[in-house]
Amino acid sequence: MGFLTNKTAIITGAGKAVLSDGSCGSIGYGIATAYAKEGANLVITGRNMQKLEDAKADLERDYGIKVLIVQADVSDTSDNEAVVQKVVDQTMDTFGDIHVLINNAQASASGVTLADHTTEQFNLAIYSGLYATFYYMKACYPHLAKTKGSVINFASGAGLFGNFGQCAYAAAKEGIRGLTRVAATEWGKDGINVNIICPLAWTAQLEKFQQAYPEAFEQNVKMPPLGHYGDVETEIGRVCVQLASPDFKFMTGETITLEGGLGQRP
Repeated sequence: MGFLTNKTAIITGAGKAVLSDGSCGSIGYGIATAYAKEGANLVITGRNMQKLEDAKADLERDYGIKVLIVQADVSDTSDNEAVVQKVVDQTMDTFGDIHVLINNAQASASGVTLADHTTEQFNLAIYSGLYATFYYMKACYPHLAKTKGSVINFASGAGLFGNFGQCAYAAAKEGIRGLTRVAATEWGKDGINVNIICPLAWTAQLEKFQQAYPEAFEQNVKMPPLGHYGDVETEIGRVCVQLASPDFKFMTGETITLEGGLGQRP
């Protein structure tokens, strides 16, 4: 039994994605795998039901846990509070508690310069990332206060370093970083651990970015000093497992950067 046995984690954007070589290409699915190995029951969300169903089948078969899948898309055309509340309500109806919230989902039109960015492209990043994180945190707050749970959000080097062609993505991620620090300040008294991770992992999304925008990729994505990109399960996923541990409560409010397996708290 793992130390997350009988705990429930919501992971947004956790559908199964694969790289061109067939290996795991999704940070959300990598995190879900790391949590499943520790015995956690999971609620995974996303826009693509087939990817969610594939993830559910693999996780339940391989690790003997229970997985609830909920199709959810936070966008500028949705009643987003209702979309998120449906996820939370189904989670409570199925498992009765929420111990961990991981806001991983994010869509964007990377590779498009600021001058060429459309309002629709900007909204895509802001709603799927920043607004989604805001709504999920608000909806989960009373349940996390009850369980003394954890929130793990995701930012990016795109915001930290001002990556070319990623204005909306960077804006969304920096907004999430600020939101996380405020929540850490306000929710610490409730025993809720709030942290943010800035990962660099080789994912299916990054692979597509390289193929679609090779010039922007060359300017933005540099091989980390350790010589490899972070592994979505064994490095990024395991950090998310550690941040759900009571032993890491002292770290609330930290920004954690992951580059090729190296974790730092700047």
